Order: sequence, then structure tokens, then C-alpha cells
Amino acid sequence: MSELTQIDDFTQLFVNNTPLVDTRAPIEFNQGAFPYAQSFPLMSDDEREQIGTCYKNKGQEKAIELGYELVQGQVKQARIDAWLNFIKNNPNGALYCFRGGLRSQITQQWIYEASGINYPRIKGGYKALRRFLIDETDRIMNKVTPIIVGGQTGCGKTLLLNKIQHQIDLEGLANHRGSAFGNTTTEQPTQINFENALAIELIKKQASSYLVFEDEGSNVGTVHIPECVQVKTTKADLILLEASLDDRIAISMDAYVINMHRDFIHQHAKNGFKNFANYWLRSLEKIQKRLGLERYQAMLKLVNQALDRYKNQAEADGFYPVVKELLVGYYDPMYNYQIQKKMDRVVFKGSADEVLDYLSSRSVF
Repeated sequence: MSELTQIDDFTQLFVNNTPLVDTRAPIEFNQGAFPYAQSFPLMSDDEREQIGTCYKNKGQEKAIELGYELVQGQVKQARIDAWLNFIKNNPNGALYCFRGGLRSQITQQWIYEASGINYPRIKGGYKALRRFLIDETDRIMNKVTPIIVGGQTGCGKTLLLNKIQHQIDLEGLANHRGSAFGNTTTEQPTQINFENALAIELIKKQASSYLVFEDEGSNVGTVHIPECVQVKTTKADLILLEASLDDRIAISMDAYVINMHRDFIHQHAKNGFKNFANYWLRSLEKIQKRLGLERYQAMLKLVNQALDRYKNQAEADGFYPVVKELLVGYYDPMYNYQIQKKMDRVVFKGSADEVLDYLSSRSVF
């Protein structure tokens, strides 16, 4: 087994978006993996548990024997067929287990015996890759100069980021817009998967002297921004993106009403509108304490009226007063309070075009 190929150039793995076979059990994969990895386990969760128990009680040799007993015949062939099908579609990929040990070695050997293909495995496995990404995040953040884009809710910060090549979209990686209404139609990644994806983005863009980030807190939804990122971004130059209230309402209507409704319908046509309504009602409930009972009840009435109009008349305009009140009455006061603490870091203010011109003058693009 030891003569078959191993890979230890982890940078190129991630820069090239190398397809990966994760041979760990499904429960391990679900806790954390890599963006281009797919789960094709050597053992099921139940088999892994049985072998682990055997290892504790009877030692490694008996555990290995049990493993071969559990994964043989048609079960073994089905797993080999799945690996070979992946390899057919991804001939330039690689495989790994947790530590680059027995599971990935067995997988690699079985693939070779069945097909003659020397499909490489990752030296050190998942654990080595994970350690590499954590260390790279810290190293790259210490090397690059971050520039932060802030601004009032709805001013179009994410739209601006999308026009910049050298940027890190933390909200995109977190699958969350970073507010009480920030959920999307799909779940956020696990903390590990968020950190892995962030590290990979940093690796791909590390050649740039500057990287642009959106102004964020310590968390984006349920995921936590790594400490080394927070330390650098909370001290970095701050650019304030400015937009009129009408523009902010239009951007927010698109993001939180029109596009959200479309995405919920696309995801589940039958219950799409119900899920969209629940999204609005639950998001509003999250800020009930901050609003106070009277304001919350008034907003709840507006939201229910807007939902009825959207459902029965296919008109989204009922959300206009809702969005306006949230921006002016809820988000702006919080923004005004927070931005006062950061004014010493502000190096530029302007519209989207003006901000892009300024960033160009600093060779950020």
C-alpha cells in the first residue's frame, strides 16, 4: 500500500479545486469537510461504531479483522463501484480519510486492485488538511492589508463587493446576510465548513496586497468569524458606502422580498409562499424585544397585510412601508450608534461608483 501515490502539496489542491473522495463515515463528513469533497465512505456509521468498540475492547488486529468481515462481497463491490464512478468523472482528484491512515490506504489499494488506477491519497488526511487551512488563514491575514466597506443597511455593500476581484465575501461564505432577516432559503454551513471555505478563498487571493471585506460583527448568523480575521478587520481602513433612502429601499425590496419569495417558490413550489411568510414572521419576532411590544404589533400588522396582498394579488408593494420602517426606524439608529465608534478609521465616503474609483486608485482591483 505504501508504494501508491500520496499528495502533500495542499495549496495546489485547493487552488485547483481538486475533487476529493472523503472515505470517512457520513457522521464525520457532516461535521466538516471541504468544498469539493464528496462522501464515499469505506464504512457506514454503524460499521465504524462496531469497529471502534471492537478496537477498544479487543485491540487493533481484531478491529481490522472485523472491518474486513463487515465490508466484503456485494457491500465491498458497491463501494468500489462508487469510487470508480467518481474517478471516471474526476480523474485528477484525490482521496483521504481522517489521518491518511488505514481507511484511505485500504480504499486506495482496493481501487488499484480493481482498476489498475493509482488514485492518490492525501498525506495526513483530513486532519492535516484542516490544520493547513487554519494555519494559512492566520498567515495570510497577517500578510494582507484588509479594507472594510461599511454603510447603512440596504446601501448595496454586497452588490459592490461583487464588482471587486480582490474581496472576501464573508456573508456569501456564511450563507447569511448578517442580520435578523439574514437567513436564506438554505441552511448555513457548519462552523468548520465556513472556516475551511474562508481559508480556501484567502489562499486563492493571497497574491493581492489588499483584500476588501464587508463590515461585520464577530458572527455572521450562527457562524463565528475567526479571531485572526476579526483582529485585522476591526483595525482596518473603513470606507462608507452611501446611498439614498429610495435606493436602499429598492435594494432591500429586491433582496428580502422579491428574491426571497422567488427562491422559496423555486425551492418548494407547493409550500414556497408559506415558507416565505414564515421567514418574515420569524425574522420579525427575533427583533421583538428591541422594537418593544407596541412597535412590534404595528409592524406585525403591516407584515401580515403585505403577505396577504402578495399572496392574493401577486403585488409586493405592500412590503414597501415595512422595509422603509425597518430601515429608518430600526436599523439606522443602530447603525448611527455603532458607526460613531469607528469614525477614526473612515478614509473615504461616497456612492458605489465613487467607492470603486477610490479602490481603483489604491490598486485594489
